[in-house]
Amino acid sequence: MPHVIVKLYTGATEAQKQALTEALTRDIMQHLGKSEASVSVALEEVEPKDWKQVYDADIAPLAGTLAKEPGYSL
Repeated sequence: MPHVIVKLYTGATEAQKQALTEALTRDIMQHLGKSEASVSVALEEVEPKDWKQVYDADIAPLAGTLAKEPGYSL
């Protein structure tokens, strides 16, 4: 079971969000050997003006341990 949470700015189209969900699911199945039924994906849209809250809660405290560090800081 992986459950993936993606936080992103508002504004992506439904087609873009569906493509992202499908790509994540495919990659999890390929790289982790999981079945499609075991994968769940949540997309949490955040207004750009509110992104600092995401950064302060979910990114900055995990600096150095994130699987992929951002190329920015706030």
